[in-house]
Amino acid sequence: MELRTLKYFLAVAQEESISKAASDVLFVTQPTLSRQMQELEEELGVKLFERSNKKTILTEDGILFRKRAEEIVALAERTANEFKDASQQELTGDIFVGGGETDGMRVIAKVFKKFNEKHPQVRLNLFSGNAADVTEKLDQGLLDFGILIEPVNKQKYDYLALQSKDTWGLLVRRDSELADRKFIRPADLTKIPLIVSRQSFRSNEFSGWLGRIPLNVIATYNLLFNASLMVKEGVGCALCLDKIISTSEDSELKFIPLRPAREVGLVAVYKKNAAFSKPAALFLEMLKQELE
Repeated sequence: MELRTLKYFLAVAQEESISKAASDVLFVTQPTLSRQMQELEEELGVKLFERSNKKTILTEDGILFRKRAEEIVALAERTANEFKDASQQELTGDIFVGGGETDGMRVIAKVFKKFNEKHPQVRLNLFSGNAADVTEKLDQGLLDFGILIEPVNKQKYDYLALQSKDTWGLLVRRDSELADRKFIRPADLTKIPLIVSRQSFRSNEFSGWLGRIPLNVIATYNLLFNASLMVKEGVGCALCLDKIISTSEDSELKFIPLRPAREVGLVAVYKKNAAFSKPAALFLEMLKQELE
């Protein structure tokens, strides 16, 4: 299976048309591209496309293969760029950092600002996702570093503890009956429609804090911004971390911390024995210095 074939497949998946991908994107003949896709399906032993007169759409196997093809192509291109960049006298290249929505990302911004002043030809690439998304891309070699909430798998990753902590609380509208509270206690949540982090919901993050008090969970979220729009529209209140959504006085929203308080530590993680590019290795050294 050649890298070129994967790129051809991705073009067809994107355009949903073999003829359009052939003429507008790849600049090859339609019979050539059709033959490549047929040979790819034969090699894999599965049907990747459902073909009709109007569209060529992915099957379930095709959707899975597209994800794998994107990962392979991205890793191949990153590897080629790293060796190309290594031959340059001036430091060039890319640093890849992933993380959820957290104020802890500020330390990455602070260090990269200093880094960029010394090495302006290096580009920082940020990926936003939950812990599962970030660790998957770390494991695949598509990220250099991840910013995660503790606990993390310390047998699998090396890590640097960040100096900041995130605090759990409730995001409410300013006209909510809870808006005048200084703190939110477990009993305050019994009858409120709640929007909660999908990851924390699945891991029963709040079971110890809540005790036996049931929650009325009406929705879950992956990243908080869209959930905050639900709160603004009066759908419910969101259990979330602080400093992510603006809650200044002119905002429609207010963040109220939980009591007893729930704080979480933040860490920057990277694969044990990782083979870093020159920019990533230097960035790691500067990050360590910042956190000393």
